[in-house]
Amino acid sequence: MAVSFSLASLPIDVFLVFAVFCRVGAMFMTAPAFGDFTLSPRLRLAAAIAVTAALAPVAGQFYPAWAREGGLSVMSAVIIGELLIGGFLGLAARTFFAALNVAGQTIAYQMGLSLSQIFDPSQELQGAIVGGFLAVLGTTMIFATDLHHMLLTALKDSYLLMAPGALPRFGDMSSLMVETLSAAFSLGLRLAAPFILFGLVFYIGAGVLNRLMPQAQVFFMLMPASLTLGLMLLMLTTGLVMVLFLERFETFLSQFLA
Repeated sequence: MAVSFSLASLPIDVFLVFAVFCRVGAMFMTAPAFGDFTLSPRLRLAAAIAVTAALAPVAGQFYPAWAREGGLSVMSAVIIGELLIGGFLGLAARTFFAALNVAGQTIAYQMGLSLSQIFDPSQELQGAIVGGFLAVLGTTMIFATDLHHMLLTALKDSYLLMAPGALPRFGDMSSLMVETLSAAFSLGLRLAAPFILFGLVFYIGAGVLNRLMPQAQVFFMLMPASLTLGLMLLMLTTGLVMVLFLERFETFLSQFLA
């Protein structure tokens, strides 16, 4: 006897689950920690599916009936909106996370390591070795301090702040991205402030010494001292830098919580 099968016979709404997966997947592709290049694509896909399975029963009530019962054009518009919202959440978090890259580039420049390049997994390009170190450490600390739970909570609360089926507020999104970029750059410079002060004092002293002994290659002779003192300062301030960054990152994520 032939058995008939249709999507209507399934115990779940396939379109609803797929729409939730689009929002979750877009955030997982762009967010820090979850979307890093070093993570296996299969691992990220499995995590996105698991979060979708947990979130779909809760998020289903926020999808209007016309979005689920409309035609192909309506469903496509809803899916595009979900992708935009998920991508926006992830990109906003990654933009703020770039404060560590700004701090790392500035620290490396002050220490004389600006030409020492390493592959930065958070940016997927070559960067200063200190910036790569801070990015990897920041990703580790996000998981160690359970801040990734705030990212998932922000994803859940996004259904209250940005309802499915409604036109995304592009003006507010643009303003927030500009403010986030400004805040990330400002935070990066503040994290590197001890090294900026160290470089200012060190190179002023080297310039005075060069005026007193013009025949000596002062800057070449002081390069090992600059590197040694810079590494010592980095060892002393790394903990403080990460604590300050994590506090600011938590404050940033809290604005996405309902």
